Formats: sequence, structure tokens, C-alpha cells
Amino acid sequence: MTAPRMHTVEFSKNSVNVFFHILTACNLQCRHCYINPDQHGRNTLDISTITAWMDIFSSSGKNANIIFLGGEPTLHPELSDAIHHAKKTGYKSITVDTNGYLFHDILNRVTPDDVNAFSFSLDGATQETNDRLRGTGSYSVILAGIRESVKKGFGTSVIYTVSDSNIHEIDKMPDLLHSLGVDRFFIQVIGLRGRSAESASASGHTCHQVRSEDWLSIIPEAARHAARLGMTAIYPKVYLEPGERFECAGNVAENYFIFPNGRVYRCPLCEDYPIHSLMIENNRLKPVPGITEASLFQLSIPEGCVMNRLIQPDNIHYLPNGLPENRIACCLLKNQLSPTA
Repeated sequence: MTAPRMHTVEFSKNSVNVFFHILTACNLQCRHCYINPDQHGRNTLDISTITAWMDIFSSSGKNANIIFLGGEPTLHPELSDAIHHAKKTGYKSITVDTNGYLFHDILNRVTPDDVNAFSFSLDGATQETNDRLRGTGSYSVILAGIRESVKKGFGTSVIYTVSDSNIHEIDKMPDLLHSLGVDRFFIQVIGLRGRSAESASASGHTCHQVRSEDWLSIIPEAARHAARLGMTAIYPKVYLEPGERFECAGNVAENYFIFPNGRVYRCPLCEDYPIHSLMIENNRLKPVPGITEASLFQLSIPEGCVMNRLIQPDNIHYLPNGLPENRIACCLLKNQLSPTA
């Protein structure tokens, strides 16, 4: 048996990735949810607006990928129409990120030819851990949704958001996902945004970012385990290797994080703040004047990612000489392990 093949997924200058939050409403109240209605809006976009905004990015002449997000995107009664429009207008890949409740009978309103993947959020290998983070009863619903997605032939992936509340179970996830027939395992690091940021200083808060030594010793092995079982495993690089050059996706790639109030961010770490660099007005994409996130992409600091240093500095630790122990990679830089041959 050969070892899983790992490579760092390079930023692409020839494709566009559209992370489209078509609403911010959700049926759950996950402890680590990054949605901030005060900054992202509380409205649900109508289908004519959704399709008009999709057309902005599909007409760029580059390969475009779209991920439908919320809140919970399947709460939108016209999600299937949005998916069909994305397919018709030439999006290269179409993904739906879901909490597993799969409202409006979505799996019967689209086909595997329409959607490349349904990506399910599951934050514990056991019911106890997942339901503590995502809500009572959610574990059984998510697993049922995954099984139904696999049964119907959809590409099916799982997103696991790592915090100090669930890292102890990540080693159990590959076997669970393999038994369910999952294709891809996405590991994410919890961000201090939205509900996580609000409760970070609150008494009794249970979702913190994990220590660097825990991330580096546990996460790569969980990804290797998944790859050995035949899944593609993807996780954020987080920490740069000594001597490795820092690159900001905001400078070298086209990623757009769109919210119902028309804000368009290029960096997800900035989403709690009104420093978005773009805005959709009258169905046109316009630059925002003044100092925005884009102004900060140009800065070079010893810590690596400027946004990380400004917004969530607690995961940077310093040596006695004042230099960072680990330089922080762009949050959009991923390691990918391909299945064992």
C-alpha cells in the first residue's frame, strides 16, 4: 500500500470561487456559527436577485465555481432554481453546504448531474459532542441526510470545524465517514467570527481555537487516515513551514464571499467588520472607496497573515526574540491528501 499523496493546493489565477450566502436564516444555533446578521443582513434574496448576482461572476470568462451557503441554504424555497441557473450559465462546479436537514425536498428537486456535491456540517463523531455544538437531535438528522445523499448518487462531503471542544474526536471521523460512503473530508479551523467572536470572552464559552502543537500533531494524521480509507482529505495549512513564502489569496486569486446585504468580501476573516472591498448595487459589482480589506492585503509582516494578526491574534505565539513561533498562512491555503492508490 502506497502512502497518501499530499500537496498544497495553489491559489489559482484562472478560476473564480463564489461563496454565495443566499440568506442568513437558519434552523440551528450552532455555538461556532460565523454568520453575523448585523454585518451580513437578515434578508433572504429572491430568485431574480440570486440569478442576477450569479451572472456577474459567471460572465468573467474564467472557470467559475459556486458554493451555496446560508444560514441554511436549503431553507430557501427556490434553491433548486438557483442550482439549475448555475448549471445553465456554465458554472464549472456547484456545491451546497448544508446542516443536513435538507429542507424543501432538495435531494429530489435536483440530480447528481446538477450538483457536484452536497457538503454536510458534522462536528462530532458521536451524538454527544455534535449535538452539544450544533443542537439536540442534529447528529441523527445529519447522518440520515448523508446516507440519503450517497444513496441518490450525489457527491457527498463532510465539513468538520475543529475547536478545543471536538478535536478529541477527529481521529474517529474517517472511519465513520468511510462507513457512510462519504467522498471528501474537509477539516476547518474555527474562526473567531460571528457567534464565536461574541462568546469568546463570555463565561462558560467552550469553543476555542486549538493550540498549534495540537493542530500540527493531530490534524495531518486524521487527514492521512481518511486518505488511506479512500477519501480526499482537505485541511487549511494554517502554519507555514520555516522559510516558506507567505502569499495572500486576496492578491493572487479570485475568491468572493457574498452576503444578502450586497457586501462582497475577498477575505473571510474580515466578515465581522464593514471593511469589505466590493459591493453589489443595482446588480453590478463595484469597488468600495476608502480603506478596505484590500488595503491590508499588501502589507508584509513577520507573522504572515495580516488579517490573522489583527483579528484573531491569540493563535500567534512569540519567541523570546519577539519573532512568531509559527508564521500564519493565508486561511484559504489548503493541504490536500489524495486517496491511497
